[in-house]
Amino acid sequence: MHIREYQQWLEAWDRARGWERILPSHTLIHAQEELGEVARLILQWEGYKEADSPEQLHAELEEELSDVFVFLFKLAYQTGVDVEAALARGQAKANGRFDDLAEANEMATRYYVRQAENLARMLGQPAPDDFKSTSA
Repeated sequence: MHIREYQQWLEAWDRARGWERILPSHTLIHAQEELGEVARLILQWEGYKEADSPEQLHAELEEELSDVFVFLFKLAYQTGVDVEAALARGQAKANGRFDDLAEANEMATRYYVRQAENLARMLGQPAPDDFKSTSA
């Protein structure tokens, strides 16, 4: 299925139920609610909170991400945004912005170094020498 086909299907599905008249602001609130559920599951995935099982966690994450997408696609059709076209423009923007792979890798490395330093600080330990940042 193509993205545009899904967006059209969702709008038709909502119209059949009278749900296309929901205010976009309420659709956004529902999307945020679902995103909060994703956040809870990501905390479990990262080990911050306990999960019943990896399989159940994956299934729940899949379901909640789907719910987020549904509300984002709905918000898009409610506001006249063609998601497929918007994604193509976003892809072109990303390619133009991060086309230098060496620079992009340096950005990622700086992020990883900061995360290692933060983790070491939280654990009350010095950062390993190979992770020490060169910036102040």
